Amino acid sequence: MTPTLDNLRIFDGHNDSLMILSGTKRSFLERSDIGHFDIPRAVEGRFGGGLFAIFVPPVGMQPEDGVFSTAMPARGGEELQAIPGYYAEWVTDRCIDRFLQLEQQSGGRICLTRSYGELVRQFADGTISAILHFEGAEAIAADLGNLDSYYKKGLRSLGLVWSRPNDFGFGVDFAFPGSPDTGPGLTPAGLELVAACNAKGILLDLSHLNEKGFWDVAQKSSKPLVASHSCMHGLCPCSRNLTDAQLAAIKESNGVVGINFAPAFLRSDGQLTAQTPIDEIVHHIRYGVDRMGIDHVAFGSDFDGVLLPDEVGSVSGFPKILTRLAEAGFDRPAIEKIAYGNWFRVLKDTLLL
Repeated sequence: MTPTLDNLRIFDGHNDSLMILSGTKRSFLERSDIGHFDIPRAVEGRFGGGLFAIFVPPVGMQPEDGVFSTAMPARGGEELQAIPGYYAEWVTDRCIDRFLQLEQQSGGRICLTRSYGELVRQFADGTISAILHFEGAEAIAADLGNLDSYYKKGLRSLGLVWSRPNDFGFGVDFAFPGSPDTGPGLTPAGLELVAACNAKGILLDLSHLNEKGFWDVAQKSSKPLVASHSCMHGLCPCSRNLTDAQLAAIKESNGVVGINFAPAFLRSDGQLTAQTPIDEIVHHIRYGVDRMGIDHVAFGSDFDGVLLPDEVGSVSGFPKILTRLAEAGFDRPAIEKIAYGNWFRVLKDTLLL
């Protein structure tokens, strides 16, 4: 018997929708067929909250009015070059200001989330919870001098790198087929940043970090290991995906993997095509559950940052994925963990109450 899922809300580990809000005239408040996310479609998709990313593009590059595609840059292209810190701070501050305006304009429909307690209350009352995430730490000073300032502004989740080098470490590329073992580990400043984030209650995201950096975090961090928007290397051998050894470390730390919906990270042939069935998402969830257990797999869509499978379409397509999970044999308690419970556990273990 298929479980009833109509009242099940979702917490999603990654979207790039703040970049669209900051770079185009698109409104989050009105329903649109442009891009992947707005509040009306989020309500349709039973989206209860997520990590909202700020990504710093190359200087002068702005998102189009549809999707800001950060997923598959040309190898060795401009996107993989280091970003000046002053520029990263300017972009980041602009995005935070735009989100705070949205929060005010939304009339309480979407709110910045600063603690686990706020997350639980917002999720229960139907508010969309937005946890502020930096996708790459370029805006953070090498001496960590502005980390406290960004924490006060709402930073609660941080990717040490995007897929390029910075003061803290080295990103993994987008090779297919390819290994995530692509360069050196964390710098001394990166190790200091890990310790500082642990102390302040800032979640560390490893999705764009290369393998040596991943193992440096695994050794240094006292918190659950998180890959907010990654898939399984055993099913799709893209260098951006996680090896079985990395999955084992995430399980051991009581962490979580948010499954990315990008076809190039899902498909065994690595093709970037919207003609990719939802079943590919289910396959990666099943693979992760088989190797880590049901407590360590969740969603990490990458809305507004990637091409989506046509079957998903936008945030409103989440119920289709839940239905497909039920048809694949996952029961209600298991789907609850994938939909939001596993993220809640990790955030409770990481954020300050």
